[in-house]
Amino acid sequence: MGHLQMKASYKKYILNFKRPSGTSRGILTEKETWFLILEENGKTGIGECGILRTLSIDDRPDYEEKLQWVCENIHLGKDKLWHELIEFPSIQFGVEMAFLSLASKSPFELFPSAFTDGKESMEINGLVWMGEQVFMKQQIEEKLAQGFRCIKLKIGAIDFKKELELLRFIRENFDEKTIEIRVDANGAFGLNEALNKLNQLSDYKLHSIEQPIQKSNTDNMSELCKSTPFPIALDEELIGIFGIENKEQLLVKIKPQYIILKPSLVGGFKGTLEWISIAEKLNIGWWITSALESNVGLNAITQFTFTLNNPMPQGLGTGGLYTNNFDSPLYIEKGRIHYNPSENWNFRL
Repeated sequence: MGHLQMKASYKKYILNFKRPSGTSRGILTEKETWFLILEENGKTGIGECGILRTLSIDDRPDYEEKLQWVCENIHLGKDKLWHELIEFPSIQFGVEMAFLSLASKSPFELFPSAFTDGKESMEINGLVWMGEQVFMKQQIEEKLAQGFRCIKLKIGAIDFKKELELLRFIRENFDEKTIEIRVDANGAFGLNEALNKLNQLSDYKLHSIEQPIQKSNTDNMSELCKSTPFPIALDEELIGIFGIENKEQLLVKIKPQYIILKPSLVGGFKGTLEWISIAEKLNIGWWITSALESNVGLNAITQFTFTLNNPMPQGLGTGGLYTNNFDSPLYIEKGRIHYNPSENWNFRL
């Protein structure tokens, strides 16, 4: 399939946070992202390369050079480019998205379904950002008022005792049938204290904990997954693991209860599906999470996720964090993400 007439270009875009957002990597006020634009026969395809500086394996000095290379070699087509870009998962995803977008009847309806028809929605978790207890408590109350049944708390940033008090506060008011609590430690626990901390956390009937210890401690992580009192989910651990054999090796060794898949960080749709096929073979649960993309990337991830029919709450829907995001048909209501097909996109770079 020759793409001789195809033109490809890329553009950087800076998303500004409404309020500085605390993450395990410090306070963020802005987030850069890159758009890949394809043009062919009067049609446009748009892909987002959502790089997360300091976390993405492709946070490298030659990132923009690689985008330039993709534009010059766009004639290779989606599959060949995906393989050539194995060390650049966010660009792999942007390429997949752009080609899919170009082939679709509208640039933003990548996976037509009952979701994009506005007939069905998906349950998501409500994210509670790190901060002082009062601020976190206020966010939790807001999420419950908004109808979320599953909340995700970042832990490991403030004093552990305070975090346990927060969990106690939630559980005194809401049992695990009313509110599912997921916690994300972003690797904050020391190797020799992790099990002790997990045992303390288990009093609060948590659904799961993401990445209790730093990635790449596979022996320790494997031991933890064996002896943990409640499920462990791998997240950062999956970043930078290339090729089916290596992925399988990692999951066989650690045997986590869950894996969390961020398409921008694990090689797009294809990379995500590779992980899922291995996880299902090994009886490991999974869910999909966005990673601070603009609404363009979030839309692609959400439509893709819907086609996978996973009934668990997914980690989607942070489109409201930015002052200069693109208006989109995605909206969140009663703890679920919906798509309103009669809403228009306003995508201008």
